Amino acid sequence: MAIATPTPASADIGVTGMGVMGSNLARNFARHGHKVAIHNRTSMKTESVFVEHGHEGTFIPGESLDDFVSSLSSPRVAIIMVQAGPATDAVIEDLASRMDEGDIIVDCGNALFSDTRRREAELRVRGLHFVGCGVSGGEEGALLGPSIMPGGSVESYKRLGPMLESISAQVDGEPCCTHIGPDGAGHFVKMVHNGIEYADMQVIGEAYDLLRRSLGLSPTEIADIFAEWNKGDLDSYLMEVSVEVLRQVDARTGKALVDVIVDAAGQKGTGSWTVQTALDLGVPVTGIGEATFARGLSSSPAQRAAARDFSGEATEWDITDRDAFIEDVRQALYASKLVAYSQGFNEIQAAADVYEWDINLGDLARIWRGGCIIRARFLDEITNAYQADPKLPLLIGHTFFYDKVITSLPSWRRVVSLAALHGVPTPVFSSSLSYYDGVRADRLPASLIQGQRDFFGAHTYRRVDSDGSFHTMWGTDERAEVVS
Repeated sequence: MAIATPTPASADIGVTGMGVMGSNLARNFARHGHKVAIHNRTSMKTESVFVEHGHEGTFIPGESLDDFVSSLSSPRVAIIMVQAGPATDAVIEDLASRMDEGDIIVDCGNALFSDTRRREAELRVRGLHFVGCGVSGGEEGALLGPSIMPGGSVESYKRLGPMLESISAQVDGEPCCTHIGPDGAGHFVKMVHNGIEYADMQVIGEAYDLLRRSLGLSPTEIADIFAEWNKGDLDSYLMEVSVEVLRQVDARTGKALVDVIVDAAGQKGTGSWTVQTALDLGVPVTGIGEATFARGLSSSPAQRAAARDFSGEATEWDITDRDAFIEDVRQALYASKLVAYSQGFNEIQAAADVYEWDINLGDLARIWRGGCIIRARFLDEITNAYQADPKLPLLIGHTFFYDKVITSLPSWRRVVSLAALHGVPTPVFSSSLSYYDGVRADRLPASLIQGQRDFFGAHTYRRVDSDGSFHTMWGTDERAEVVS
């Protein structure tokens, strides 16, 4: 046990914000031999961590923020774990006003990347380093080893990185942590990670819904199917979680817990941020978008109530080959999941180009192999794909993933068709298949849309046989074409 008496400039790192995530991160650092300063706005929480977990390592409690900052060794490193938004700005300012040139403030919350870019620029002018750092793995990951995605300057990572790497999850002897890129790169990558997570959860839900409606399977029976799937290509943390949830029996009613949970999914913003940002970048993330909208639909009680008696004109299920249908659903789930990852990596690459972030996409897949919510078996293959071609334009175009998608395609089409015929909503299955057909199309109807835009707004268009922009004089009898 090493509960230290507050000593000036003795802590390796500090954490302010002793909620579950903050306290677990502090404990993780202490368990790995780092001297950790801890602080909370209400000192009772600081004392609680101090008393209950002091035997795990060296903690240096600070009753005030002045005590907290003065206990940090130079250059100081202070992690903040508070609610995103104005509260974060307030804590940053309180810390910055007490710090010296070269000190480092780290935000490990889920902040919007544009806020992180603003904060980093403001503190850089003051001679301070600001690091937006994504942390994935939830409460358990924070304590036992998360996937960590720090942005900020290369200089700040030299001081901070070894400590973060020491507490991160480890896979094949490698830390699930790497320097992502400057300013907001870390929080951007964490945002997209969460967007992929939305899509991953939704496609598992769609597979569950299809199996239950078509075959009348119980949650426990579907859990057994998912457990079997988890032994193969679909091996992932979210499949493990789904099996556990589906097997859980409600102690109060004796029913499957999933049947007594209200079917309205919540969200904290990172999914919608991913979609909004993708729209700004002009990147289609249809799987993530539909997963986010599906949560919104599930949480729209007035609209759902108004449509309760709508006719679906759906045919009755008549599955003649149970095992074949289950395999079709598995294949559709796998293909849709691959599309979500592919779209997410496209968004990250687009942002890297716009914001001049030199992000190693292969490293992202590598650090997501452990600790994080979207860890999955095929992440090694994503790393291999980007190592072979760092500028790979389309992940599902890489040989490994292309072969998987092509193998799944007949099943995928059957499942989407059957879902439509039987009135079962499969927004991510369906939109992901449509995306696949869109990117492979030789020609899209966008030519008509450009003609429409030129007609009513003189927005011009380009031709397939000439360079430059053109406009048709739609309001004249001749409708002559002019070079714009």
